[in-house]
Amino acid sequence: MHITLIENFRAVFYSPFYAAMALRAFETEGVDVEMRASPDPERTLQQLSSGGGEVSWGGPLRVLLAHDKDPQSESLAFCEVVGRDPFFVLGREPNPGFRPQDLLNNKVAIVSEVPTPWICLQQDLRLAGFDPTAITRSPPRTMAENAAALRAGEVDAIQVFQPFARMLVDEGAGHVWYAAASRGPTSYTTLNTTRAFIERNPDAVLRVTRAMYRTLKWIAGHDAAELARVVAPYFPDIPMRLLSACCADYKTLELWNHEPVLKREGFEWLRDAMRASDAIRRQVAYEECTDMRFAEQASRDGAPLL
Repeated sequence: MHITLIENFRAVFYSPFYAAMALRAFETEGVDVEMRASPDPERTLQQLSSGGGEVSWGGPLRVLLAHDKDPQSESLAFCEVVGRDPFFVLGREPNPGFRPQDLLNNKVAIVSEVPTPWICLQQDLRLAGFDPTAITRSPPRTMAENAAALRAGEVDAIQVFQPFARMLVDEGAGHVWYAAASRGPTSYTTLNTTRAFIERNPDAVLRVTRAMYRTLKWIAGHDAAELARVVAPYFPDIPMRLLSACCADYKTLELWNHEPVLKREGFEWLRDAMRASDAIRRQVAYEECTDMRFAEQASRDGAPLL
């Protein structure tokens, strides 16, 4: 079966999806997958119902938003790949004893390109007993612009993902204060589709899930340098040494799942963060947004190595 897989946007933390393509994991499972870039990350999920593709990857945040807006939404997450938060807080000065409240005393540049990192960081502050609105924030800019602002001393701390974090650390221009993955499960990236597609094509959904499970097992069994080599064609502007270091950082943080099941704990942490930030209005249930039958079956049955 042919499936169009919609790429949310290009990022190092999405490496398992690129590895699945490079390692021909889908082909091995008998599925012809064509990857197509989303024209707008905010509307990646909607493309599934408008004929733009059959499966997409992206944040469960989008699935939660869809179900909050319409309890009868067809959108479902069926396979989790990134189960922890890939963002970092970097400061100009070392801060090995970082506490979330340290952000209250500094000028901070948050991620503006997508909403999830800031929603999650606000929740870290709330859970530590502090009001995130007390942070002095710089005007919205891109992560690249914020990295330049940190180098120039215009801000005290910034929120970024890889490769910006590793670049700044290697230059000596930034110091990791907080790796958000260290908070534990925070459901971050899933494969998503519609209820109708699952009902029509359960075997294809199982095969796609099994392909990702086999890829996750491959990543767990190989070092960062090998992963970087496999995904390097998708990142022609990132030097191999830097890409390998980024992959090593993420592997150390256990960013990527070992199994494809979306953990309820990670889903509910994200949902509660969204509710606290007024991104959603109701307590959307795990069962509304997910169909983990295929991930659970793949996990039970196991999958041969690629």
